[in-house]
Amino acid sequence: MTLEDNPLLIKKGIPRFNLIKPEHIEPAVSKILEKSEKKLQESEDNLVPTWEGLIRPLEDLSIPFDYGWAPISHLLNVKNSKDLREEHQKMLPKVVQFILRLGQSKPVFNGYLAIKEGIEWEKLDDAQKRVVKLKIRDAELAGVGLEGEEKHRFNEIATELSKLGNDFMNNVLDATNAYELIITDEENTRNWPQSLLQLSSQSYNTSKNTDESTPGKGPWRITLEAPLIQPFMKHSRVKEQREALYRAYLSIADSGDWDNTPLILRILKLRKEQSDILGYENFADLSLVSKMAPSVASVFKMLNELFDASKPHQLREFDSLVKIAIAEGQVESLDHWDLTFWSERLKEKKFNLTDDQVRPYFPLSKVLEGMFELTDYLFNVKIVESKEDIPKWHKDVRYFKVFEDNEQIGSFYLDAYSRPSEKRGGAWMDNGLDRRIINSVLRLPVIYLNANGTPPIGERPSLLSFDEVTTLFHEFGHGLQGMLTKVDYPDVSGINGVEWDAVEICSQFLENWCYHEPTMKSISSHWETGQSLPEEYIVKIKESKVFMAANSMIRQLEFGLTDLELHSGYDPDSDLSPFDVHKKISERTKVLPPLEYDHTLCAFSHIFSGGYAAGYYSYKWAEALSADLFSKFEEIGIKNENEIKKLGKKFRDSFLALGGSVEPMQIFIEFMGREPSTEALLRLNNLL
Repeated sequence: MTLEDNPLLIKKGIPRFNLIKPEHIEPAVSKILEKSEKKLQESEDNLVPTWEGLIRPLEDLSIPFDYGWAPISHLLNVKNSKDLREEHQKMLPKVVQFILRLGQSKPVFNGYLAIKEGIEWEKLDDAQKRVVKLKIRDAELAGVGLEGEEKHRFNEIATELSKLGNDFMNNVLDATNAYELIITDEENTRNWPQSLLQLSSQSYNTSKNTDESTPGKGPWRITLEAPLIQPFMKHSRVKEQREALYRAYLSIADSGDWDNTPLILRILKLRKEQSDILGYENFADLSLVSKMAPSVASVFKMLNELFDASKPHQLREFDSLVKIAIAEGQVESLDHWDLTFWSERLKEKKFNLTDDQVRPYFPLSKVLEGMFELTDYLFNVKIVESKEDIPKWHKDVRYFKVFEDNEQIGSFYLDAYSRPSEKRGGAWMDNGLDRRIINSVLRLPVIYLNANGTPPIGERPSLLSFDEVTTLFHEFGHGLQGMLTKVDYPDVSGINGVEWDAVEICSQFLENWCYHEPTMKSISSHWETGQSLPEEYIVKIKESKVFMAANSMIRQLEFGLTDLELHSGYDPDSDLSPFDVHKKISERTKVLPPLEYDHTLCAFSHIFSGGYAAGYYSYKWAEALSADLFSKFEEIGIKNENEIKKLGKKFRDSFLALGGSVEPMQIFIEFMGREPSTEALLRLNNLL
């Protein structure tokens, strides 16, 4: 292999996912780093404090990384392998060191300051000024003001944290994949939905490389992956098996070869040391510098407001579970692994609606069709699946182009199905390529939308639960912000530069439309008969939106409070463990005493390997704002088509177009004409 043959060094078009192999990584990334270091040195030696003299050359530095490093990170999430991990780990410290070198460059930082304080400032547009301000802020947070031993130690911490986060993610993936519960007794599958029978049978055959299992006769394989464990906990009538799955879920990556316990403490200690070096009282204070929330106290205030409003409802919800369990013959007190099961029975009784009844009406193809119709209705944007031979990482991946006024403005990949052996769990959106100008030519944004939905089984297409439908809308909302940006500066185009606690606004806003009746009709039709979603189902789905809403709310608040406490009030050098912190908060948030062995922190990837450290509250912060925004559409009347389209255009031209070029609170206030409120969120969840 020569460098000329290396797909990671091709800097145009779409990354060549079909050609990338682990052995390409070291030579390509080494070459990129070598050239980047040389160009950075040239910029420092010949620095001109203007946009074209400094900012533009630094923007260009990121282009090789867009094609040579970012695709590797993406493949780690969707096509993970031992060889890929090893090659990525080999180069990760070197990439981190270069990023630190750039972030801590004194000449570059002084150049930013000179632009901001000189005559060049008035020549810049508002988006460019925002870029400069963010670069100054980020350089300060990257340790540009440090010298000597402090700088050396800061860089050691950054490198180690990057590796620890990567190790944490891989441990969760491996530990999750290692667990299975094989069920052979047909009686144990009584009243399972057909979708669970089919998926667990398919899981068995795939993992054992056989065709022995059938949905009707088994064996059936249950894992800790969401498409299997979630319906299992809802429908398994074998209490002992539910307990086994629940205990296994609480202990993912907490022991053995994939033990994240020491990593958690080490990460927290390093983050505390990092914040000390930069002069912050704790890591949460450091984290909030780049977020909307003005202070740790203000975040605790918001979380506690929602908690106080939700707790009485949560207790009433629990009482209703106790009553149905007693009525159905459960003699012993409810345990943690009973709650989901009896919640589902109560939901079935209350609404007389099951997942098996709903799924056939939500084939993925129809959901996509309706979701794209909504996008056209609200934002005048059309989406078409590409027929071109586009580089893909898996045969099931699909590729779509996005048009506005007959002109392409972006594109996205959709990787919709669960692949437990190589793909991480959950659902997420990620940037592929940012919108930007390269050599006077506009590069359009490319987005990755990833989910872990139920794959097609035989002749049966992928059929989504309503939860999976709302998840798809959520990630697509992120994608729209990434693709519909009108900003050409990569630092603030799409979701870039958007404060972390505002990133969820567009995604959660789009989720609300799943309960809009015309949308529900447009995203549904029975996969065999073509029959529309029955009116009674529509009513029940809308009513069930607030079913157990307090429990769902407080579960998220528990995560947010735990994250914030670990990064603000907790001393990692004390005798208390992170699990003790979580347990204390759980005693307040849970309706049953927390279990001694609850080690869910060991799989809390959002804060230990993702970007949500001291920021998990962002989901609720942004959800409050998105509910507030949706209330504006409700106020003018959802059926008022002309006014809705006008408001949709306003949303498109603000939240979706401006990206990170304007502070999100400014965008919100200009859109709503006032400060945000939690009232709409509580009202939408029937918690007022």
